[in-house]
Amino acid sequence: MKEDTATRQPRPADVRKHVRAILPRLARAERRVAEALLANPSLVVEKTITEVARACQTSETTVVRFCRAAGFRGYPDLRLALATELGRDTARRWEELLTGADIDRDDPLAQLVAKVARTEAAAIEDTLKQLDLDQLDKVVTALIQARRIALFGLGASGFGAQDLQQKLLRIDRMAFVVADPHLALATAALLTNGDVAMAWSHSGQTRETIACLAKAREQGATTVAVTNDPHSPLAAQADLLLTTAARETRFRTGAMASRIAQLAVVDCVYLAVAQRTYDATMAALAKTFDAVHDPDRSGNAW
Repeated sequence: MKEDTATRQPRPADVRKHVRAILPRLARAERRVAEALLANPSLVVEKTITEVARACQTSETTVVRFCRAAGFRGYPDLRLALATELGRDTARRWEELLTGADIDRDDPLAQLVAKVARTEAAAIEDTLKQLDLDQLDKVVTALIQARRIALFGLGASGFGAQDLQQKLLRIDRMAFVVADPHLALATAALLTNGDVAMAWSHSGQTRETIACLAKAREQGATTVAVTNDPHSPLAAQADLLLTTAARETRFRTGAMASRIAQLAVVDCVYLAVAQRTYDATMAALAKTFDAVHDPDRSGNAW
């Protein structure tokens, strides 16, 4: 059930989203190259490696290191991939340039609503388009076979854990969420082989969540991470990895589009579990529906 995290990552399907995801872990000089690419993708497409290095006030060697850190063989490989992506996404890119995703001070309410709609729709579409179906299949199998399912997440990332817990409990899967960080770590320490620990963090940098997943893995549980950064510390503690592709706005970094993307992953996980255990799921849903709608057998639902 466990596998090597270093060999499971596919080549980036979307250059800019991948660069945005790995940005926090890059060295300072490499980060300047990444930020230049994100600010002006045409810089890489139109300029030589020497010109890019000069524009970023760094060396050609640093540009090559950035390319390799981003999953490309070198500068020509990155340049070709980015040129292809820009050509494919021309219409969408121009829409974003015209209206943007960040909320500006003087945006009319209609434009604000339109930006929210586009940003959150893009987070769902981009996340599901790049979702690794092989990893998803293994996560679903692990959850179906699990004796216990422990779910971890703090802040906005905790919503994903809570949502999956509610869904799994309705179909008779013993899942639980522990909000207190100390109790969560103690819970992780009691997991064993045959249990599953699943953790959410948009950045993959939340120390308490990383500690819980690391402790669960140490105890022999199968560990699953849901994060926007496939190379984050949280991902490094995961046997199985599900990635999101969400871009946050300046007002609520890590709490808006990321939440929507994580919930889309939760829905995929839940529905796949329910589908594979169809008969048992339908029986459990019928029982729980009856319990809620006729709790005292009097016909008066709550």
